Amino acid sequence: MPQPTVRPPLRRGRVLAALAGGIAVAAGAGLLLSHASATDSPAKAAPKVVPPTANAAFDYQIGGPYTPPAGVEAVSRDRGARPADGLYNVCYVNAFQTQPDALDRWEENDPDLLLRDADGDLVEDEAWGEALLDTSTADKRTRLAKIVGEWIDGCAESGFQAVEPDNLDSYERSDGLLTRADNAAFAKLLADRAHAAGLAIGQKNTTDLLGKREEIGFDFAVAEECGRYDECADYASAYDNRVFVVEYTAGDFKEACSSVGATVSVVRRDLDVVPVGRPGYVFRAC
Repeated sequence: MPQPTVRPPLRRGRVLAALAGGIAVAAGAGLLLSHASATDSPAKAAPKVVPPTANAAFDYQIGGPYTPPAGVEAVSRDRGARPADGLYNVCYVNAFQTQPDALDRWEENDPDLLLRDADGDLVEDEAWGEALLDTSTADKRTRLAKIVGEWIDGCAESGFQAVEPDNLDSYERSDGLLTRADNAAFAKLLADRAHAAGLAIGQKNTTDLLGKREEIGFDFAVAEECGRYDECADYASAYDNRVFVVEYTAGDFKEACSSVGATVSVVRRDLDVVPVGRPGYVFRAC
């Protein structure tokens, strides 16, 4: 299926790594799925990885946690937030780009892990003000995986069941400095780390890498705007309907619902994914 080289900047804004928390109360009958800790067994057996249930009602809460709407069974929240009690929880991690507020820390501690052009300038996702991480060599991928891997371990320790590493498609914004193979290799390191921690891992966007899903180790998908790009059926087929679809306009939401809404969880959220009660909040489900 044709894919734009660089997508128009409609994707929702990223959230800050640290969010004001508070325990969200689960509404309705949820999917209470827990992963075993590697320390629970004297033999230190690998913890069980539990992927989400196909067509589980979903809410995308990466802009801030709140009590999920009635009937919701799964949520995605930022790694700085607490999981929702009684639900299947996906942990959002910005794995391939920096959070804007974290750039100074990267510059101070690991400046060579930031992607730079021939002039030494940072290569950025200009739509969201995020510097790209440099996945171009095995050494840098290993070092990045140690940093991001600690975040993934933190997701597991907080009680999440899965993780979604965002910006898998950063190579499309790298001015040719990164390749699909670079990001696929880094994603595999993250998948191995997630599985070792007992977390399922979701492919975030990028139909170009659907054919690599098993090699990388992805267990499900989170697909933004697949209705807009006529990709929803591709994700659904690849992952046996274990897909969470997020749309940001009424037209794209209608298209996604028409395409896969009978078998895949589709939600419409506002672009800034703000918590309920904030101006601009939108939540719809097929």
